[in-house]
Amino acid sequence: MTFWEKLEKTSRKNSSLLCVGLDPDLDKIPERFKKQQDPIFEFNKYIINQTQDFVCAYKPNIAFYEAYGIDGLKSLKKTIEYLRKNYSEVPIILDAKRGDIGNTAGRYAKALYGYWQADAATIYPHLGKDSILPYLKYKNKCTILLIKTSNPDSKVFQNLPINPSMKPHYLVMAEEIVKWNYPNLGFMVGATYPEELKEVRKLFPNSPILMPGLGAQSGQAEKAIKAGVDAKGMNLICNSSRDIIYSDNPRQKVISTRDLINRYRRNE
Repeated sequence: MTFWEKLEKTSRKNSSLLCVGLDPDLDKIPERFKKQQDPIFEFNKYIINQTQDFVCAYKPNIAFYEAYGIDGLKSLKKTIEYLRKNYSEVPIILDAKRGDIGNTAGRYAKALYGYWQADAATIYPHLGKDSILPYLKYKNKCTILLIKTSNPDSKVFQNLPINPSMKPHYLVMAEEIVKWNYPNLGFMVGATYPEELKEVRKLFPNSPILMPGLGAQSGQAEKAIKAGVDAKGMNLICNSSRDIIYSDNPRQKVISTRDLINRYRRNE
């Protein structure tokens, strides 16, 4: 199945727009997992089993695995293989935030979509279209471009006015990307910026939008969700990581978060 088929099928089956970020930190995971031979994988497996019937996707952030070297990357590989074997209909978004040109971009694309077997990956678009083309050769995969990130200081550069229109940089960039007219693109806009999210949704009415910042970063849930869903109340991937995986009861937390999102969806 393609990324879009997986996303729609799982979203409808689980009545969910919630994506759980698999971002393990050995300093924060419960002590019982630290006694295991592979604590990161065992923790991830526990979170997956507790949440899989209430999510639309999973999003491991590769930085949380690279931080532990080869062993961490092995844990990531095992996590992806576990998902593909046991919950193959749930899309995997590898949050890698790559950005480079030419042959290097091609190697990144091969790693993300070939070796790691991700269904989607996050990419910086700021280097231009030729830096994105190697990813777009993977027709069944969704390349998610970072348009407006959720951190407070994103406005320092991403909202800089660009002459002659004096529109903010993120919006000028998004308007240029519209002209590319590639069907296998998705976009990332933080929940902390609902007005910007609304502008991006207008430009890409039918594209998937990954929306981080819903949980621990205190995104404005109602405004962001209403701004981000498409006309059918779909195609918004609301990511929450720390708020769910480090809660005392991840299953209860994922249910309440999914239900909160559904409360604000149009045409649920």
